Amino acid sequence: MTEVPRYVSANLASWDERAPVHAQSPSYAVAKFLSDPSFLSGVVDFDRPLLGDISGMRGIHLQCHIGTDTISLERLGASMTGLDFSPAALTEARELATRANSPARFVHAEVYDAPTALSGEKFDLVYTGIGAICWLPSIERWAETVAQLLRVGGQLFIRDGHPMLRALDDDNREQLVVRYPYFEQQEALVWNEPGTYVETDHVFTATEGHEWNHGLGEMITALIQHGLRIDALTEHDSVPWEALPGHMTLGADGEYRLTNGAERLPLTFTLQATRIA
Repeated sequence: MTEVPRYVSANLASWDERAPVHAQSPSYAVAKFLSDPSFLSGVVDFDRPLLGDISGMRGIHLQCHIGTDTISLERLGASMTGLDFSPAALTEARELATRANSPARFVHAEVYDAPTALSGEKFDLVYTGIGAICWLPSIERWAETVAQLLRVGGQLFIRDGHPMLRALDDDNREQLVVRYPYFEQQEALVWNEPGTYVETDHVFTATEGHEWNHGLGEMITALIQHGLRIDALTEHDSVPWEALPGHMTLGADGEYRLTNGAERLPLTFTLQATRIA
């Protein structure tokens, strides 16, 4: 029997405990999904101008969590499959899909196992949402997985936290200081995080998290090496969570920006690519 890596077991315990809490949080707006058939998650609504028309596409959403973004993409006309390694998250996603009358399906697997778990299915769109790839140790293996999931001509769309943002010290409320690696490292950054990114009174017992940063050059090179053409790289001055407490202001669009000198730092990026080989 293959031993489960420590980063997988620790991160899985963390996400399994947090998924039900997230589903109950107003931040995920489950009630709005149920009351308004046209409602979209804030993440997907932000992505729409760059995402374009996805109607009729077969899409796979990697690291889909509780499915709100997956169902939002389905509401934009795509036939969607969500994939996640957390059984608790998938329980919430399937319940939401059932209650919202969404045909989106959900598959249990780790990202790197997605091609096998999906029996070699090919998709028109691979979508990865915000705050996902930091949980993966190898961007090269991620790029290989993306290529295996896409048909030739299929498209990758990913928006995530900028690696420059992830290199900054988020405990320093006085200055913007580089503290953590920008480039991918073999060893994870291991956190002991007692809370989560939504407000809750829940006291968590699974608090260990393993993360990796991945430089933009590393990501782009890996995708090119696996047969993808880079179509666009857009850097944004906003991020949908308070990533640098003490330095940020929440805008009317639900995005946080630097209070002073927002032009100094990219906070998120959107990368779009097409499989050509």
